[in-house]
Amino acid sequence: MLMAVQTILVCEVQVPLVHGGAEILVRQLVERLRGYGYRVDLVSVPFKWYPRDEILANAAAWRLLDLSESNGIPIDLVIATKFPSYFVRHANKVVWLVHQHRAAYELCGTLYSDFGHTDLDVGLRQELLALDTQMLGECRRRFTIADNTTARLKTFNGLDAETLYHPPRLADRIIGGSAQDYILSVGRLETIKRHDLAIRAMALHQGPVRLVIVGTGTQQANLAALVEQLGLNDRVHLAGAVDDETLIGLYAGARGVFFAPFDEDYGYVTLEGFLAHKPVVTARDSGGTLEFVQDGVNGWVCDPTPESVADAFAELTGTPARSAALGDAGYERARLITWDGVIERLVGVAR
Repeated sequence: MLMAVQTILVCEVQVPLVHGGAEILVRQLVERLRGYGYRVDLVSVPFKWYPRDEILANAAAWRLLDLSESNGIPIDLVIATKFPSYFVRHANKVVWLVHQHRAAYELCGTLYSDFGHTDLDVGLRQELLALDTQMLGECRRRFTIADNTTARLKTFNGLDAETLYHPPRLADRIIGGSAQDYILSVGRLETIKRHDLAIRAMALHQGPVRLVIVGTGTQQANLAALVEQLGLNDRVHLAGAVDDETLIGLYAGARGVFFAPFDEDYGYVTLEGFLAHKPVVTARDSGGTLEFVQDGVNGWVCDPTPESVADAFAELTGTPARSAALGDAGYERARLITWDGVIERLVGVAR
C-alpha cells in the first residue's frame, strides 16, 4: 500500500500509576495504525494538575517539544489526544480530542472541580481556555471521541470538530450469556463515576439481585463504608481490579449494566454492555452515554437519584424478556462501530 504518510507519533498525557479509558484509547490507536502498515510510536509525558499552578507548567512542557523529526527520521503526522498534548509543535498536527482540562470547563462550579471563584482561579481558567483555543486552532483537522466533546469544544472554544467513535478494547472478545442474579457496574472508583448511586439504589430495591462493582480508585474506602452503612454487605460486592477474562465473564452473566457517570465524554462501558447483549441503565446528565442509550429502546435513562435508579433496577429484574430484548437492541447499535473509519479519517487528512 502506497501512503503519503509513513511515520506517525501518537501523543499521550500520562498520569503515573493511573490507567483508564484515555490510556486504553491511545494504545489501541497505536496498535491499529501499525496494523495498517504505518510506522508508529507513542510519545508519553507525565501530567500533574495540582497544585493548580502546575497545570500551565505541564502545558509548557508539551509546547517545548518539536516532533518534526526523530533520530534523523521525518515525522509525517502527529496525533494529539487530551490536554495538553495538543500543545506540541508539528506542521502536520491533528487532534483526536479525548477532553480538555475539564475542571476548568463544564465541571467548574460543580463538586467535581477544584476551581473556585477566586481571582487566581478565574484568571487561570481564562488563560487555559484562551491557550486551548489557540493550540487546538493550530491543528490541521480536529476530531473528538464523542458528540459531547464536540459540543464542548464549540461552546467554550468556538471550534468545530468531527466526531469519530471507536469500539472498546475488548470488542472482539465480549460475548453474551444467560442472565444471572447481578447487575454490573464498571469503572474507576471516583466521585464523578457515581457508583454510589447504584449502591444507594440497591438499598431501595429489595429484589433478588446483587450489585457487582469492578474497578479501583480513590473512593474505594468510601464506597466500602457506604455499603457497610446501608447494610448491603451481602448484596453489593466491590470486586476491585479484575483480569480481562473475568470481566468478559461478568459482562456475559449480568442482568444488565449500570453506567451513570456525570457528563461522561464517551464511556467504553456502555458499548461493552451492549456488545454482551445487556441493557444499560444510565442518567439524564451522563453526557456521552446518551449518544447510545435510548430509554425503553436499549436501556433506561433515569434521573440521577437513587429512587429513579432503583425503579430502573426493578424493571430490569422484573421483566426479563423485555430486558433481553433491550440488550439485543443495544448490540445492534454497538456492532456498527469499527476502527476502519477512524483510521481513514485521522490519517487521510494528510494524504
